Amino acid sequence: MDRREQPRSEFIEHVVKISRVSKKTKGGNKVGFSALAVVGDGKGKVGVGLGKAPDVSSAIRKGILLAKKRFIYVELINGTITSRVDVKLGAARVMLKPAPPGSGIIAGGAVRSVVSAAGITNISSKVLGTNNKASNVNATLEALRQLAFISEKKEMKKGK
Repeated sequence: MDRREQPRSEFIEHVVKISRVSKKTKGGNKVGFSALAVVGDGKGKVGVGLGKAPDVSSAIRKGILLAKKRFIYVELINGTITSRVDVKLGAARVMLKPAPPGSGIIAGGAVRSVVSAAGITNISSKVLGTNNKASNVNATLEALRQLAFISEKKEMKKGK
């Protein structure tokens, strides 16, 4: 098997942001990279990881590995989320709203990568507050986590 013909992963992987980080030391500048990666299976599981390394490829690999360790599960109904959710996390404010079938993903870049990796096909969203991609990705993940908590609460009420 040729090195370029690597087996395809069953996960959807997006690199959202790559940053060049420089640190002043006694011997000169120490340059490194950080990569924010989103990984999902397209069926409701999604995770986010921030990898740091001296070179870009190692940072991406570490970010993907961390994202695979931190999966959360999102309940999907007809390719969309169950209810509207608003989250404020730090400076980022994210609103996620279910959309009717056929409307697609109406979202900005950071939110789009998270919801598409989770397998959500119809959603409407709005990002308010900050343009920082890392903050917006983490706020979106928190919104999906709260959504899972809300649906869990509804199930408990039905059981009573």
